[in-house]
Amino acid sequence: MAEMTLTIGGRQYQIHCRDGEEAQLDHLAAIVDAKARQARQATPGLTEVRQLLFAALFLADELAEVKREAAGRQRTLDLPSGDDDAATAVEGLAKRLEKLAERLAPASTAP
Repeated sequence: MAEMTLTIGGRQYQIHCRDGEEAQLDHLAAIVDAKARQARQATPGLTEVRQLLFAALFLADELAEVKREAAGRQRTLDLPSGDDDAATAVEGLAKRLEKLAERLAPASTAP
């Protein structure tokens, strides 16, 4: 288990994580820190707790927007929505690929 220090909102936090996760946590901490700085600049005088609260709200808003966009794209692409529809689509594709492979395969010659 790795131990590392993250700096968010000008304050350092000691955390433990699985070995190999350090770079990802540094990246995530940088995102949270940027949002905390954005909150501090938008509303000077925030307490540390409120600064982190607003950072979390900013991130939650961005996540909600990404989810809305993804849902809109799925509807636009008319992707199968259920497991049965997806399975049917995959089976149809597999059959088409098998037929194509048969047509492309060289005819076997009898010895």
